[in-house]
Amino acid sequence: MNTELEIDVLKGIGEKTRQLFQKAGIYTLGDLLAYYPRSYESYEAPAKISELREGAVTAVRAVLTAPLSGRYVRGLKISSGTCRDDSGELTLVWYNMPYLRNTLRTGVPYIFRGRLRKKGQWLQMEQPSIFQEAQYAGLSHEMRPRYSLVKGMTDTMVSKAVAQALGDQELRREYLPLSIRERYELCEYNFAIEQIHFPKDSHSLQLARKRLVFDEFFFFLLQLRSLKQLREKHPAGYTMHRTEGPSRIIDHLPYRLTGDQMRVWQTLEQELTGDTVMARLIQGDVGSGKTIVSILALVMTAENGLQGALMVPTEVLARQHYQSVCELLEKNHIACQAVLLTGSMTAKEKRESYAKIKSGEASIVIGTHALIQDKVEYQHLALVITDEQHRFGVRQRESLAQKGRMPHTIVMSATPIPRTLAVILYGDLDISVIREMPANRLPIKNCVVDTGYRRTAYKFISDQVARGHQAYIICPMVEESEAIEAENVIEYAQTLKNQLSPDIAVEYLHGKMKPKEKNEIMERFLKNEIQVLVSTTVVEVGVNVPNATVMMVENSERFGLAQLHQLRGRVGRGDAQSYCIFVHTMDGKDIRQRLDILNHSNDGFEIANRDMQLRGPGDLFGVRQSGMMDFSLADIYTDAAVLQQANEAVSDLLNTDRNLQQEEHRELRRKFEILQKKQSDTLNL
Repeated sequence: MNTELEIDVLKGIGEKTRQLFQKAGIYTLGDLLAYYPRSYESYEAPAKISELREGAVTAVRAVLTAPLSGRYVRGLKISSGTCRDDSGELTLVWYNMPYLRNTLRTGVPYIFRGRLRKKGQWLQMEQPSIFQEAQYAGLSHEMRPRYSLVKGMTDTMVSKAVAQALGDQELRREYLPLSIRERYELCEYNFAIEQIHFPKDSHSLQLARKRLVFDEFFFFLLQLRSLKQLREKHPAGYTMHRTEGPSRIIDHLPYRLTGDQMRVWQTLEQELTGDTVMARLIQGDVGSGKTIVSILALVMTAENGLQGALMVPTEVLARQHYQSVCELLEKNHIACQAVLLTGSMTAKEKRESYAKIKSGEASIVIGTHALIQDKVEYQHLALVITDEQHRFGVRQRESLAQKGRMPHTIVMSATPIPRTLAVILYGDLDISVIREMPANRLPIKNCVVDTGYRRTAYKFISDQVARGHQAYIICPMVEESEAIEAENVIEYAQTLKNQLSPDIAVEYLHGKMKPKEKNEIMERFLKNEIQVLVSTTVVEVGVNVPNATVMMVENSERFGLAQLHQLRGRVGRGDAQSYCIFVHTMDGKDIRQRLDILNHSNDGFEIANRDMQLRGPGDLFGVRQSGMMDFSLADIYTDAAVLQQANEAVSDLLNTDRNLQQEEHRELRRKFEILQKKQSDTLNL
């Protein structure tokens, strides 16, 4: 099958549908097959009403005790009623479905399936689906895929397209050598791609997922090794000497650098003045002070008459770093010029920055991925720094490096990854770790609570806002889903506006918003024009907001511990005491014990190790947890064992056939070349 064929070769994909698919990033049949479900819906056996618990999508077999009643609330048509079985009664609520009052009959057994929410002391099922008993029995053995959808798309639309792509085409070529598949017990690719979309059962799903996770790690590591081969002991393209600027900045900082910061700076200084190209990862918790160390390296590069570039994942963060650098240069009388370059700048502003970069007038360049566009020409790019590495692909940081003549590379990451995994994931880099936190940081106070604590939490947030502070509330979803019971930012923000004082500005933020909208929201939050920000994990690499003192995470059981710790790092960045509230909607001893680890440690690396020990292949709410790096399925903690297997396989493969020239590796080489070309094309868009 030619996976490069356009999506509209499939029947039923007209112009309108094609545009919807493209909004979701699906252009080709290959894109479609790699558009994996985010979760699966299983139709479990109905439960007794007395056994129901909040925070779950559940089915009950029950009869209505009386006809449904109807009422209007702010233009919303609400139909409600009570059903019962032999164990108890349950309230049912539907929104904008008034016709149900004429179709549902009392005394007739139905299967009601929906999400459960607590209203006061009682549970109610909201917007339940309604099934006849025979109809529900027919669904009980299926695992139906649920996809991440853009407005206008449906799960059925995607499922039909995938089924057609799988059924109408010839078998896809297997590219992994049989020896690797047998050694690591990996299923065949065609089986994997079919079962990830339409699993026969949970065992088949796990087999499919393991194979596709292995592939993601395998090709990622192949790419890393090719970079490492290019860089190994390569002579430095530029000569540098120690300069006075960094020492002057260190002496005049309003705080003392920690021992770790000084050790890392001395390493950077030594390598920048060395004979070979530096390629180094600086790992450290959020707030550990990685940025100031990188700025010292930029200043030393600039004072040597060369150029240094810092690439960060968000425009707001780029502007913050740019302002900080300009202030440091001016305050310490360092005669170097910095420029900013982001996608939202006007054409005139960009042209001015381009000109200064090309002429060498600007020796420090700070921006987003705009730094790697074709129009940007550097005169003497000698140092490349990428911040929050997991937000940039390997090819993106390599594209920036290619703007210079084998420049030195520094990669910074606040992602707490155990060293055993970091050595694999950053295989082309040497590693430095900053573990000490600045002495003036107050430890964050944490609590793990259930949903009954929400009202108390809202009052606490109101009190903090009254003192002039701000708060984040994190939800795992953008919009409501029938398949997953989880808080969503859009509905939650509206609910919160009704709960809090009208004087408190509440807004929401999520990754599907346009960049301009996200930047505007973050700028307003930074200026305290927004007091409470309801967001998905997009704020994980947001901005430095010292005034934010509360982080409340809803459905916290759905996140890995390391990611919860990273989110917690958004607060505690100022002088005031900060707080983190972890709200869990699913109860259980294991969940409470797992979350309680965050109560007893603020060390991201210790938490990451515990996370890796606690999470296993069965610990999934879909096909993946909220991962730390940009893999489609793979999760570096849950899949740590598979990552190590893929690393072993890549090492053995390259030891025997470094350039993949052997006949048995022909399909593998072809697949690798296609992936590299696709990534290069994406960067050039």
